Amino acid sequence: MLKSMTGFGKREGTCRGLAVAVEVRSVNHRFREMVIRVPKGGGEWEEELKALVARKCRRGRIELVVAYGKGNDRGKHVTLDRPLARHYHRVLEDLRRDFRLGGQIDIELLASFREVFHVAEVPIDDKHMSRVVKRLVSGALADLDRMQSKEGKALQVDIAKRLKTVREIHQSIQRRLPLVVKGFRERMRGRVQALVGSTSEQDARLDKELALFADRCDVTEELIRFRSHGAQFQEMIKKREPVGRQLDFLLQEMGREVNTIGAKANDADVSKHVVQLKSELEKIREQVQNVE
Repeated sequence: MLKSMTGFGKREGTCRGLAVAVEVRSVNHRFREMVIRVPKGGGEWEEELKALVARKCRRGRIELVVAYGKGNDRGKHVTLDRPLARHYHRVLEDLRRDFRLGGQIDIELLASFREVFHVAEVPIDDKHMSRVVKRLVSGALADLDRMQSKEGKALQVDIAKRLKTVREIHQSIQRRLPLVVKGFRERMRGRVQALVGSTSEQDARLDKELALFADRCDVTEELIRFRSHGAQFQEMIKKREPVGRQLDFLLQEMGREVNTIGAKANDADVSKHVVQLKSELEKIREQVQNVE
């Protein structure tokens, strides 16, 4: 069963009251490229997260993002320096008493001293946070895999349909080839007779020319190789392992055979079939570019 390289997965959870979100997305790529983005201090997770991604994704550009918190406070918490706050309060009381000042020493006044509060990154190097993140990543990767498998199934249906069309065109070329040689014989004989009539010597030369033409336009080997590649392609799309690069290689080989058939056959009908084959192969190639 084919699997697409395109997909998206997302999971959310909490760790000690802090919201944690994981997103993973994958797009086409010739090889496998992983981009892991984690909050500050979570660098030690990267290798483990890469291993989780590698087990699910064999090909494509995969971007995994781990984030937590909301708004401007994302990934941060606030602590109060209580001894410093008490010191400020005591100094302000002394100041008011010594200078006989009015007014209240309230929370708004104390909050104006920024040194009383400290904003720091939420510590994420604890084991509990690590377990939560890995659980969410595994879930997001499972969502990604389901989406890729669903799209891969649709790709397989479309490719199978186009392969059927390719086989039908291939059969049309096979049926046409004997008529190519026959048509050449009739045209040549008609020209010779129109010019000088028919003699045994001219017939012998005509048969020789016909033999040379038949050898030049013989595409039997190309048709056999094309059919073999097509059969391999048909079997390969049924496998459960990544086959995108193999399919791409087979399409290149099939394209070479088609080009050779078109060049050697020297027939308008065959050329028309060759154009149709190229069109279908190109459409299949576009789909295969998205196959893992």
